[in-house]
Amino acid sequence: MGLPSFIQALLRPYSHPDAPQNIELRQTHISYLIFTPKFVYKIKKPVDFGFLDFTTLEKRKFFCEQEVKLNKRLCPDMYLDVVEIIEKEGVIKLAPVGFKQGIEGDGKIVEYAVKMKRLPSEKMMDIMMKSGAVTGEMIERIAKSTAEFHKKADTSPHIAEFGKLSLIKQNTDENFSQTLPFIGKTISRERYDRIKSYVKNFFDEHSKTFEKRIARGFIKDCHGDMHSEDICIANGIYIFDCIEFNERFRYSDTVSDIAFLVMDLDFYNCHNLSKRFVDAYIKASKDIGVLELLNFYKCYRAYVRGKVGGFKSEQKEVPEKEREHAIIKAKRYFYLADLYASGGFRPTLLVICGLTGTGKTTLARAFAEETGFKVISSDVVRKELSGIKPTEHRYEEFEKGIYTRDFTVQTYEEMMRRGEGLLKDGISVILDATFIASRFRQMAIKLAKDTDANLYFVECVLDDAIVKKRLDERMKKEGIPSDGRWGVYLKQKEQYEPPTLPSLEGGGKGKGERYFQIDTSGNVDELKNIVLDKMFG
Repeated sequence: MGLPSFIQALLRPYSHPDAPQNIELRQTHISYLIFTPKFVYKIKKPVDFGFLDFTTLEKRKFFCEQEVKLNKRLCPDMYLDVVEIIEKEGVIKLAPVGFKQGIEGDGKIVEYAVKMKRLPSEKMMDIMMKSGAVTGEMIERIAKSTAEFHKKADTSPHIAEFGKLSLIKQNTDENFSQTLPFIGKTISRERYDRIKSYVKNFFDEHSKTFEKRIARGFIKDCHGDMHSEDICIANGIYIFDCIEFNERFRYSDTVSDIAFLVMDLDFYNCHNLSKRFVDAYIKASKDIGVLELLNFYKCYRAYVRGKVGGFKSEQKEVPEKEREHAIIKAKRYFYLADLYASGGFRPTLLVICGLTGTGKTTLARAFAEETGFKVISSDVVRKELSGIKPTEHRYEEFEKGIYTRDFTVQTYEEMMRRGEGLLKDGISVILDATFIASRFRQMAIKLAKDTDANLYFVECVLDDAIVKKRLDERMKKEGIPSDGRWGVYLKQKEQYEPPTLPSLEGGGKGKGERYFQIDTSGNVDELKNIVLDKMFG
């Protein structure tokens, strides 16, 4: 993995004062994070990205100290101290509390680490969102806590300078310059140009708005990096890991600060919570000007996350799978930035269709796990309408029992009804069904138009022999809602009405039907990434 030797040493129990048996390494583009059962040690990488410079030991020590000091504003009991990593007689260890070089031995300081109390991972906001555990009440508490923090945050003539359009433009120009190498990798030239044009036009049209925010005292010493991975909801609200390395990113408009979390909620397909946070923050802060700049700053924040993902994807010490995932996430963040730049956030309706046994449901679940999209499956809806458990099988003859044409129409109508409720709330949806008839695809098209959602069709196709093998194997498994069998597949194939929708490549931007086929004989993770790339690349 190309890890520094001192990092490798810290992955062994003897290098820690409490000799923990479980040690885990995680990485960002600028830090190594070493997790033990009780503590987290954050070590800065010796990198220089222009907007930060950690290239010397002295700088890393300084910014470690800044990190502890600044994060105590919101997390006074989480950030414990800056500790030394020492080498003595070829052995590398974390120094014990109170270690003083030159007094307690001749150990050489090779690095510094921020020592933190470890918070429960299952209470991290991003984890909780994936399981649907984040409630509106929690979001309102976070909004109120943030508003209170902003009220107390320092401001001064020096800090206010960072609200000037020239400095904000410096940040956006830096973003566009640093993402030029990623064009064609994580962002298309068309998307890059479109976002850049939006930013320029926004500056031209809203220069007075930025000046008003300065005059009203909304430029503060903020958090600078407030997103769901840095929030823990456990015995209170912990908002940690603020920006310590660049005043230009931390001294900002309070709207820029909240825009990060608002954008992140959209990214995790929690637009309903995003809206609730904004409403609660405005009520608590009494800042009625939030909405004037919020969409711009959401675009800015999403673009920064896309840039950061690109940086991480090129670091050789990061495991290959993490680098690949960083690319996918970067594309999704740039896609989200483009939505904001193209008129504002809109949900997505993804139709995953195809004959029984072609892997629709497997692909839908994998895609949903990656994106947070809500899956509405015809197999589940049909059985719920029938009053039976989703996993209870009804091996009816083709178009008999709960599979009559009339009951199938009812099933699709119910799918559309459920989808409409979610999409109107800004929540993206996957419809998982065969869609063998044109009338059903037209229902999906109408649903997307009625809810102003982006629409994609993914048609799963597969060789007959593989389908037969999969269906035969599936008959032996339990807990699968589908009643598909080989005979049903053959009947569906006879009645199948091929889609006549425009291809994804020629489907234009934003609105409009987009369609593509995918051969599902490959690995599901690879197939998921193909769909992600088609939609967000």
